[in-house]
Amino acid sequence: MVDDFKMDKLKKLRAAKIDPYPYTFNQTHHAEEIIAHYSSLENKTVSVAGRIRGMRRMGQLYFLDLLDSSGKIQILVRSDVASKKTMDLMGMIDSGDILGVDGKVTKSARGEISVDALEITMLAKSLRSLPEKFHGLSDTEVRYRKRYLDLMVNPEVRNIFLTRAKIVSYMRNFFESRGFVEVETPVLQPTYGGANATPFMTRFEALDSDMYLRVADELYLKRLIIGGFEKVFEFGHDFRNEDIDSTHNPEFLQVEFYEAYKDYNDYMKMVEEMLGGLVKSLTGGHELGYQGKTISFKPPFKKLYWVDELKKITGIDISEMTDAEAKKVAEKEKLDTSIKNAYHVADSLFDKYLKEQLWHPTFVLDYPSYMCPLTKDKRGNPMLSERFELYAASKELGNCYSELTDPVEQRKKFEAQEEERRKGDVDAPPADADFIEAIEYGMPPTAGMGIGMDRLIMLLTNNVSIKEVIAFPAVRPESKKQDKKETKKPAKGKK
Repeated sequence: MVDDFKMDKLKKLRAAKIDPYPYTFNQTHHAEEIIAHYSSLENKTVSVAGRIRGMRRMGQLYFLDLLDSSGKIQILVRSDVASKKTMDLMGMIDSGDILGVDGKVTKSARGEISVDALEITMLAKSLRSLPEKFHGLSDTEVRYRKRYLDLMVNPEVRNIFLTRAKIVSYMRNFFESRGFVEVETPVLQPTYGGANATPFMTRFEALDSDMYLRVADELYLKRLIIGGFEKVFEFGHDFRNEDIDSTHNPEFLQVEFYEAYKDYNDYMKMVEEMLGGLVKSLTGGHELGYQGKTISFKPPFKKLYWVDELKKITGIDISEMTDAEAKKVAEKEKLDTSIKNAYHVADSLFDKYLKEQLWHPTFVLDYPSYMCPLTKDKRGNPMLSERFELYAASKELGNCYSELTDPVEQRKKFEAQEEERRKGDVDAPPADADFIEAIEYGMPPTAGMGIGMDRLIMLLTNNVSIKEVIAFPAVRPESKKQDKKETKKPAKGKK
């Protein structure tokens, strides 16, 4: 709600012919720079700008806490130093206002590095009061719904997004240093594919066609490999029309990367190098603190052959499991899955028996072939596929294939997916006839992988909720919020 006292001060500003919302300000320094280089800046005139986060008055002396993008610095406003115009302005300033300050770098009587104001300029009059203790709000979703407030009053939240930017930059530089080309593929697609997921659908009126927001970048990136690119990557936003929980957001960022003439063994080595180097760039070493425990990203990462491991624990050989057998297994094991086919039951068994033990980075290897319609069969065992998923802190971070390049086999696997759709598996993607045509021209041996950036950033910033690392996560509209519980419907694929 707009504060009446602040509105009165806005009227006073206008009456005094002071523009409360000017066009520009010449900011020369930031708080962090002044504090770090105080010895060379002492008694020098600087111009700083930012939001006032606190005000105190002692007679004709004011202390202002000014927060800019780098941090906080104290502003001293003294009647014997500041201009008369500035002293008159002080009666119209509130916490939350954005000010520009021209002044000299000094220290307060208590030794705090400060800017001794000569002239203050109102840059934006705030009309609403900031929360006093934002983390104390009972409805934590307000922090996500009104992220701008969260960023204003919680500097540590801003640091999460600065770290996010560093992570993306490091990985982009890693790919480019290895000769990868960054590309862009369509977000609107006539046929969605690349993952088992429910899409968002829209209408393309100019083409008189139904379209889908992509669930993965995969099939278009492979088209580029077919066309002659040998190394491509894309940081892409993908969309899955599913419920929300601590590790799922309907819109999410992932990086997918593909390289001709490589297989999943090559990508295990590359991922170890990339993520090991990333953690070292952030922490100075390979160890990372997460939720009170330590995770080591020092290569080589652990490997787990999950079909064999699950068979040891349960006696169930999921590599040969049929849909009919899967229904019996789901009932016996009391699995929480609405779709009781081999794909979803195998996935649920993994969650029940194996996922929680995967704390340190682990390559989970060689999935049943029926779970991998875009993957080459395991050499020497056609019941399995050359696929790995990377797990850490019991979370899936990435998914990699030795990509299927045989167009005849790809067509058969697409047909099998279509059959699953007819049986009721709505998450199974439709066949992509254009992609089949593309690989019929010849696709080289290729390794491909997707890494869910939001989950990786959760891990590297010590967060347990995906909403903490997405600037504007999906939240239920306030008019529909009520007390509806968020439930998990995880997407299957390169997320």
